[in-house]
Amino acid sequence: MSIILFIIVLAVLILVHEVGHFLAARSVGARVDEFGIGFPPRLWSFKPKGSETTYSINAIPFGGYVKIFGEDAHDASLAPEDTSRSLAHKSKLKQIWVLAAGVVFNILFAWILLWVGFMTGVPTSVTPETKGLTESAHVTLISVLRGAPAEEAGLMSGDEIISLATDEGPLPFTTVENVQEIIASHEGKLLTMTFEREGKAEIISITPKEGIVEGKGAIGVTLDLVGVVRLSPFAALIESARTTVLFLKNITIGIGNLIGGAFTGSADIKEISGPVGIVGMVGDAAHRGLIALLTFTALISLNLAIINLVPFPALDGGRILFVIIEAIKRSPINQKVSGTLNLIGFGLLILLMVAITVNDVVQLFAS
Repeated sequence: MSIILFIIVLAVLILVHEVGHFLAARSVGARVDEFGIGFPPRLWSFKPKGSETTYSINAIPFGGYVKIFGEDAHDASLAPEDTSRSLAHKSKLKQIWVLAAGVVFNILFAWILLWVGFMTGVPTSVTPETKGLTESAHVTLISVLRGAPAEEAGLMSGDEIISLATDEGPLPFTTVENVQEIIASHEGKLLTMTFEREGKAEIISITPKEGIVEGKGAIGVTLDLVGVVRLSPFAALIESARTTVLFLKNITIGIGNLIGGAFTGSADIKEISGPVGIVGMVGDAAHRGLIALLTFTALISLNLAIINLVPFPALDGGRILFVIIEAIKRSPINQKVSGTLNLIGFGLLILLMVAITVNDVVQLFAS
């Protein structure tokens, strides 16, 4: 099920990105020859009667493309009678708009998903700022330490703690601190925990042990008081915009640090998740409900947007950089040079994806 969800999420995000390029190209009068989901070999294609665009589905699902006539001067020269429909003969600003439109659409799509989430109800940490907005607050597991009693008992992030008890009776609590104190004071003693997952209550037995947290018993979890924030459509629109900007800022800083670490030798590939790792994350998000899945999809969409803006050959950012260079030098970049750089860039991206996927598989079997 997780794999199916991942494919659906990825296909939607690719579709949104490529629709951005497609509509932008049409908006400036450039001819779109093909709209493809995935990379060749081609599995299926269709060209509507009277349309100039072929729509295709391809075998390699991790990507997509829009083939625009005259994406470079070399292509445009093949049909000089169509120069008015050639992207290469549009102004540099129009070319940049077309190249950046996929990123813009991914950002707008994330904003819409977060807007729906805030209107429907988003799980949010209860803080002094959000206390008046949250409802149905519960002490919730934010993370579970690998190999700890909590994982061995079957607890997962997102589980809401309903009650704690011993053979002597229930142990009442209202805050995260209360739960932490109960766990710490029952080191080596059996606790009965009732928790809720996906709307269903479950009961487990768990014994706090020493060594996880120095000087006291622990079960290996991070806890927070989480409630639901549900806003009016207008308030949700503003809050989702603010959240989108915040996510973009944090993602940009994270990717910037990763790229910087690659040059200094401090980058760790284990910190990056590829398709296999994201399959698991999509599955975890789905287990927490539709809103969690929508929020995670928004995060992936924003990550794709920022990554695509990196000025690296074969990415949108690299192609935008070429246009800027052409504007500065007032002449097209040599076709062989740009083609070679894009081919090298694409090859390096494939190698990176393979390395990340191998790391995902290793981590999967190690867990």
